[in-house]
Amino acid sequence: MPTYRIIVDLSDRKLHVLEGNRVYRTYPVGIGTMLTGTPSGEFTIINKEPNPGGPFGAYWLGLSKPHYGIHGTNNPSSIGKLSSHGCIRMHNADVIALSRLVFVGDRVTIRP
Repeated sequence: MPTYRIIVDLSDRKLHVLEGNRVYRTYPVGIGTMLTGTPSGEFTIINKEPNPGGPFGAYWLGLSKPHYGIHGTNNPSSIGKLSSHGCIRMHNADVIALSRLVFVGDRVTIRP
């Protein structure tokens, strides 16, 4: 079974799934506003929760930075924009596909 890691590029609002050093998938994302920016750095996925409810859409992937995660949204028009309180928003179908590729403990790099 392949091992994947995630790189989020805040500058172009894209989430890349890497298999080894090769980009396997790329998804558009919504990120934090200027006042509630998405943190950059090295994190891990600490939990996975389907159907978390509310604005978190179809899936939640919690990060090792408390209160931050990668999740779906009930507002798909926010994808590609500075729209969140710091989390990484994805289309619901995309976050479900991502949840099937990654596991608790997998690396997530968020870069400016």
